Amino acid sequence: MPPHKAQKIDLNGDYPCPCRRRGRLVPITLTEAFGCDRCQQIFVVDESGYSLEQLSTHYPYKQIWQWRGHQWSRTGTGIRSHYLSLALGMLLVPLVIWLPLALYTPGPNIILWAMVAVMLAMLPALMVWLAYRR
Repeated sequence: MPPHKAQKIDLNGDYPCPCRRRGRLVPITLTEAFGCDRCQQIFVVDESGYSLEQLSTHYPYKQIWQWRGHQWSRTGTGIRSHYLSLALGMLLVPLVIWLPLALYTPGPNIILWAMVAVMLAMLPALMVWLAYRR
């Protein structure tokens, strides 16, 4: 049975790339870092030696992996652990602001204001979903 605890990362060891299945991590000389021979990403080993962090990332949160003996497991959840509460907040805050404005506006434009409020509430939630769906 494979070990479930994180193992210390050997700087001279041979590891697969955590973000690409076919790439291999190559140690970068005189550093505590690895580079992938396929995707050209750079990974740094943390001070404890148990985690590997991706340096050149376009994601707004850090991607961190731990070696489990036979594969990498992602440990940094970032915003994913708070995704539901963040999405609900992004939906409710504009609705709380726009719907009272729509209700107090005189005239037959209440349906138009309600549609604008719903669209403005869905836009930030859609943006968050698109950014963090991976």
